[in-house]
Amino acid sequence: MENKQQLLVKRPVGIPGEDTWSFNSTPIRPLEEGEMLVEQHYISLDPAMRGWMNESRSYIPPVELGEVMRAGTVGKVIQTQGKSLFEVGDYITGWGGVQTHHITKGEQYYKVDPSRAPLPAYIGTLGMPGMTAYFGILQEGQIKAGETVLVSGAAGAVGSIVGQIAKIKGCRVVGIAGGKEKCDYLINELGFDGAIDYKNESVLKGIKQHCPKGIDVYFDNVGGDILDAALVFLRKNARVIICGAISQYNATEAISGPKNYLSLLVNRASMKGIVVLDYAPNYVMAMKEMAGWMQEGKLKSREDIYEGIENFRETFLRLFSGEKNGKLVLKVN
Repeated sequence: MENKQQLLVKRPVGIPGEDTWSFNSTPIRPLEEGEMLVEQHYISLDPAMRGWMNESRSYIPPVELGEVMRAGTVGKVIQTQGKSLFEVGDYITGWGGVQTHHITKGEQYYKVDPSRAPLPAYIGTLGMPGMTAYFGILQEGQIKAGETVLVSGAAGAVGSIVGQIAKIKGCRVVGIAGGKEKCDYLINELGFDGAIDYKNESVLKGIKQHCPKGIDVYFDNVGGDILDAALVFLRKNARVIICGAISQYNATEAISGPKNYLSLLVNRASMKGIVVLDYAPNYVMAMKEMAGWMQEGKLKSREDIYEGIENFRETFLRLFSGEKNGKLVLKVN
């Protein structure tokens, strides 16, 4: 059997080029005691992957040159050796990387049930994006019924879930997204109370229109000018959750930080960064509650799936061009 892999071979400056990864095929070695061979079915493509390519200090070590590109995955155990954590036939999700197969002892994997939700949902709404949204808006955002929540990147994997959870909890929710189609999706499909098209209208004017009394919680996925605009409208004791800054990830110059940060002082507001790995002990609890919302029709899941591990780069770049709808997923088989 052969394992097809995307190896990181060059640290990119700006948008990753054709020479950033090498597409390799290598024989699968025999398993050792306690190991399992996982046949990967779907690979999660997330903005955070761009940061993992850099050598700079971060919350997680960078992907080393020559290593398989790090990514969340979901797949099926097809072979085991000796006593293993999972059995042949089990579907599991974890950090399998951008490759067709993965050998692991399974310590950082979770068993999933494809009869309860489609497999892609376990790397989307019930996976890392969903966990980020759940703990970010509930535990750190501390939302209360009647509050106004503004979400950037609102049509994306994390933002779309953040907004839906806020609606479930009785908040007024406004999303920022790029293009009429995505804004219509937020309002007509996900039940947002308002949407701002940053590509075709002023974000400042849009926030003023849709949040006339200000913002209680701002969940930020993009950074840059949109973060600055949101800071202007903070209410007293507002909470700003920094989840990501996709507008800055491919910057070739110094990252642009917030200019309006004094709004935090004036409004006694807080700004906190979140990393989903910190909440790992409570993933199972969150997954159960979110799965329940899905079964009740309160929480919708949307995956944008493209095929072929050889098409990894062009699919990955859709994260930064906006040419996707919902959670971006690469289908392996």
